[in-house]
Amino acid sequence: MARHQEVLIALRQIIRATDLYSRKLSKVAGLTAPQLLILQAIDAHGEMTMGDIATEVSVSQATVTVILDRLEKRALIERKRGERDKRRVYASLTHAGRDIMERAPTPLQEEFMARFSHLEDWEQSLILSSLQRVAAMMNAGDIDASPVLDLGAIDRAQPASEGLRRHGSNNHSTQTDQK
Repeated sequence: MARHQEVLIALRQIIRATDLYSRKLSKVAGLTAPQLLILQAIDAHGEMTMGDIATEVSVSQATVTVILDRLEKRALIERKRGERDKRRVYASLTHAGRDIMERAPTPLQEEFMARFSHLEDWEQSLILSSLQRVAAMMNAGDIDASPVLDLGAIDRAQPASEGLRRHGSNNHSTQTDQK
């Protein structure tokens, strides 16, 4: 088998592992990976504003708002205006949100990070540079991505107008929002 075929098989295995994890998460907890990450962030901090969540999870505030709308409809979070500053809205977990956090599987990236951290520095650097090279070879170097192992179930791109200003083109595409 040619080396390029072996590389493509390894890439497909990574994509497939991510897909299988996403399906498990959906089946066990009824959540998408981005929903779980937002619930985890809120759980860790008690209550958070949309901006704080967006920064913590590396997504846009608009995306956080859409995800919070869905989580609120399922009664997993609640939102309330700040007492001191009524312009600020805080999200916090409900009892149902805490319950679902106990049932949810460990995020795939946590397992990866634990294994990766046990590698020697040279091996970590080799993996990083190789993956960055593969991303560049696939013309993916300019794609905005957070450090979340997820299949694009969340729109991580900038608003179209911002992307047009940065890239100076009408060919700026975004991923579909499948939260």
